Order: sequence, then structure tokens, then C-alpha cells
Amino acid sequence: MGIDSAIKMANFKAMNATFVNVGEFKDRLTEYLAKAEAGEEIVVCRRNVPMVKLEPISARSKHANRSTPGSMKGTVQILGDLTEPFIPESDWEMLK
Repeated sequence: MGIDSAIKMANFKAMNATFVNVGEFKDRLTEYLAKAEAGEEIVVCRRNVPMVKLEPISARSKHANRSTPGSMKGTVQILGDLTEPFIPESDWEMLK
């Protein structure tokens, strides 16, 4: 590990996170995802150089899934017969 790598790693270790190299992260992906989901920060490194931080998305996030079954009921209007072709069969090139 070079001086630059050691400095970067030391700076990141102050964050109180779990550090893992790519190979180990791939081997134990579900374990690290569970830790991140539980609130722990996971830092993925390449050759001991931090490159990605994995952390949970908060439940209050504006991107959280808020859909509930039936919430869009009655909002779609179907016009026409869905089993009929969109264009007349006489215009189909493959039938000629």
C-alpha cells in the first residue's frame, strides 16, 4: 500500500464504517447488504483504496416506495377492444 492509499484509508476509517475489498464484497454480498440495511456504512475498496460507500436509504426518503394496492383504482379508461389489432389486417405487410 502506497502513502496516498494509506492516507485515504486513514481518512475514511475515521468515519466508523466497515471496509471491505471488492473480492470479499462479491463473495459475501448478501451479508454486507444486510449490514447496510441495518444502518452500518460499508466502504468498498479496490486494492485498499476506498471507492464506494454503501449506506441505507432512509425510510423518509422522497424516493421511498409509497404505493398501496388499489390506490390507482378507477384512473385508467380503456377505449376500444384490446383484442383487436391496432391497424386493419388489410394493411399488414406480412399477410400479402
